[in-house]
Amino acid sequence: MSKVYFASDLHLGVPDKSTSLEREKLFVSWLIEIQKDAEAIYLLGDIFDFWFEYRKVIPKGYTRLLGKLSEIADSGIPVYFFTGNHDMWAFDYLKDEVGIKEIYRSPIEVSIKNKNFYLGHGDGLGPGDKGFKIIKKAFKNSLCQWLFERIHPNLGISIAEFWSKRSRIANGLKDEIDHGDKEWLTQYCKEKMKTTNVDYFIFGHRHLPLDIDLGSNTRYINLGEWVNYNTYAVFDGEKLALKEFS
Repeated sequence: MSKVYFASDLHLGVPDKSTSLEREKLFVSWLIEIQKDAEAIYLLGDIFDFWFEYRKVIPKGYTRLLGKLSEIADSGIPVYFFTGNHDMWAFDYLKDEVGIKEIYRSPIEVSIKNKNFYLGHGDGLGPGDKGFKIIKKAFKNSLCQWLFERIHPNLGISIAEFWSKRSRIANGLKDEIDHGDKEWLTQYCKEKMKTTNVDYFIFGHRHLPLDIDLGSNTRYINLGEWVNYNTYAVFDGEKLALKEFS
């Protein structure tokens, strides 16, 4: 039986080159494993800890991942990419050169094997994260993107790498989340349920693998991340499961 896979938050590039490379190789091993029965693959953001496409330059590295994704896409398995708050500056390269089926910049509703899914990275949703919501508007602004592109790649990428290494996940700090109704994405899901018929909400961003029953036969899955947990979700048409790859 063919299956649909979901993963997010690899944060490739941090905390250092060697550790990132080990994580990249592990994720490629996962892709090799799931390629045997994958009907589709959804990557829900922050695959890269930083990504910016200059007109003729992309960040150095990630050759193994990009090569494997290209092979999977060429084999006919669609790969869908959601931008996260760390790699929102992904534009045409992943579609034109790697073969990514579609790049999404906002959450989407999609029917998969007769079930209604609501998918997104999860950044900026719900009542919290007010500071980030302001920053995100600036990062999404086309003028800001144009100005950053004027910086030479050697300097621009170096600046981004400096800030990346100051993040919680780059320094090995695990997020702690209130699993109750106060959790931002849980609140977002419950509000969305008032107007939308959803069987499964799937997000990343919060960095903890979560499987929360929202009532009314609806579940919220957070995919966790690949720095500490190596977790992903798989749907076979009947059951959605949150699993760990080792």
